[in-house]
Amino acid sequence: SENQELSLSPRMASLISIAHLAFAFGILGNIVSFLVYLAPLPTFYRIYKKKSTEGFQSIPYAVALFSSMLLLYYGFLKPNGLMLITINSIGSVMETIYLIFFLTFATKEAKEYTTKVVILFNIGAYGGIVFSTFAFVSGHPRLTLVGWICAVFSVCVFAAPLSIMVHKLRQVIRTKSVEFMPFSLSFFLTLCAIIWFFYGFLIKDYYIAMPNILGFAFGIAQMLLYSIYKSNKNQVLPEVDKFQDLTSVIVIGLSGALESSTEPDKVEDAAVDEEDGGMAPNKTSEPTGANV
Repeated sequence: SENQELSLSPRMASLISIAHLAFAFGILGNIVSFLVYLAPLPTFYRIYKKKSTEGFQSIPYAVALFSSMLLLYYGFLKPNGLMLITINSIGSVMETIYLIFFLTFATKEAKEYTTKVVILFNIGAYGGIVFSTFAFVSGHPRLTLVGWICAVFSVCVFAAPLSIMVHKLRQVIRTKSVEFMPFSLSFFLTLCAIIWFFYGFLIKDYYIAMPNILGFAFGIAQMLLYSIYKSNKNQVLPEVDKFQDLTSVIVIGLSGALESSTEPDKVEDAAVDEEDGGMAPNKTSEPTGANV
């Protein structure tokens, strides 16, 4: 029995060290994810100053809230899901505040549209998933099913802004200028994907780890392009099109919906048509790192 105890000691020590490492990655993931959740604050400060939502969209925040709620549900089902519960609880509260703030200053049409989206995603879809998984599935199969739903939704949300990201990458390559691609945002999103990938890998939860592979790949691609063209001083005006007023939602694994944005920070001289989301043709905005 003494020999067995001695042989088990290194194994137990290894398991303890892995648990500690996973805990550390979970804490780091919560911190970085919280910082990315704060990314829309300049946008809402701008909305508050102008008392108008201008051309900003509510869909990213509704989808982000749906993602946080779904992942929070998975965290409660999962044993030792504290790390997922904490960040997605914070995310759910913050996205709810963003939506309430948006509705306060939105036009009548925007309010009606946002209400429909919230009812569709956050009441209909979420309620349907919770009800069906509780009514027809139990035990470990329920956890597996919800995990797959979360992973598939994460990949879908990664794919949703794919055209916007490809458009941005093409702009950088075509203009040989990185003013459309702020390095700090790409860096933190890539860091977030790496942290949550290793957290999922260490706890052997591949529903967390798998979606982050895509986020890591996009982040590395953007930073490589930045390193290639960062010394180029070309200044180019942004194209006035639908990409200028869209906010892309990036879900970092099961850490919640994390927003990277094309939110204009510096368009004091721009005339924004609220109803059609367009820019007035007789004025242009000064490109900055924030309106990419």
